[in-house]
Amino acid sequence: MNRLIDIPPEQLSAEQKVVFDNLVQGRGRILGPYKIWIHSPVVAAGMEHIGTHLNKRGVLTPREVEMGIIIIATHWNAAYVQTAHVREGRRVGVPEDVLTALVAGRAPELADPHEQGVCQFARALVNGAVLSDEEYAAIEAAIGRAGIAEVLVLLGYYTSVALGMKVHQVPIPPA
Repeated sequence: MNRLIDIPPEQLSAEQKVVFDNLVQGRGRILGPYKIWIHSPVVAAGMEHIGTHLNKRGVLTPREVEMGIIIIATHWNAAYVQTAHVREGRRVGVPEDVLTALVAGRAPELADPHEQGVCQFARALVNGAVLSDEEYAAIEAAIGRAGIAEVLVLLGYYTSVALGMKVHQVPIPPA
């Protein structure tokens, strides 16, 4: 049972209406997670700001963003998010063998040091690893402080998305 509630536009509070209008203007529609967050307009507005930065203005490439999302979606066994972002990963050029490894919870073979650093850091975090100073320094050298910050926020943001879609029992999007 899909538990998402679409609030008809005429029933939105003034604060919700501002957020709703901004979302529609920026994205063309209200995506699933925002149907959850719009019930708390401040949360919805903040999440839109963060999500837009991560997906369009951040230091992570689209491929790195998708790999990070798949890592966290797999961690939370969030089928909706995993399915949607495997598709998006293909669209932005993530190789099939990398997608297969990430969905299986394995470390992919990556030639690009920045991509390797992003995946290594994200996988270490979701696996509960405590990084040694040497491991942290290697990741920092590969992705920089901004990359570290964005991987942390990406995992947190998409944890909220993954758990929200699971709690609300949103069906896996059709192919």
